[in-house]
Amino acid sequence: MVKIVGICGSPRKNGNTEILLREALRAAEDCGAETELIRLAGLDINPCRACDSCKKTGECAIDDDLNDVIERAASADGIIIGSPVYFGSVTAQTKMFMDRTRPLRSGFRLSDKVGGAVTVGGSRNGGQETACNDIHNFFLIHEAVVVGDTAPTAHYGGTGVGGARGDTEKDAQGLETAGNLGRKVASVAMKMK
Repeated sequence: MVKIVGICGSPRKNGNTEILLREALRAAEDCGAETELIRLAGLDINPCRACDSCKKTGECAIDDDLNDVIERAASADGIIIGSPVYFGSVTAQTKMFMDRTRPLRSGFRLSDKVGGAVTVGGSRNGGQETACNDIHNFFLIHEAVVVGDTAPTAHYGGTGVGGARGDTEKDAQGLETAGNLGRKVASVAMKMK
């Protein structure tokens, strides 16, 4: 069995991004994967300080909740990162997670993990694809295998529209692309394992 971890980078618990991320994880479970949702909201997380300690020790010198999240992601077969779109990119919480995974590049611990993106913008063309691209670039730099959502939608990943809490529950296209992404991450992870 493969394990897929969903990391929700929204500062809001149970918000639109989490709704779509849960849909992706549900679809992965339907394929036989074990899943886990990790919310960055409410955790004690800090940005990278560029101390370079991780280059020497392979571990981050910052003692906060993010170290556990990073290890849980590294132990998974697939990782889906979800983020609302903030000015065409990911949230600060998501970026802190990505920046703090630098110790994982020592030995390329995310190499051959399957990675996918779920993003939510305030309108249909609200920066979802550029935020997905930021997440994809993160995975590529870690030597992960990047996938988008699968047929019949087959684009950048799960992309939804939402402003008010719960809007994505009514976004049929967003729910479909999120589910398709979850299936694709699980399918590729199973093939690779």
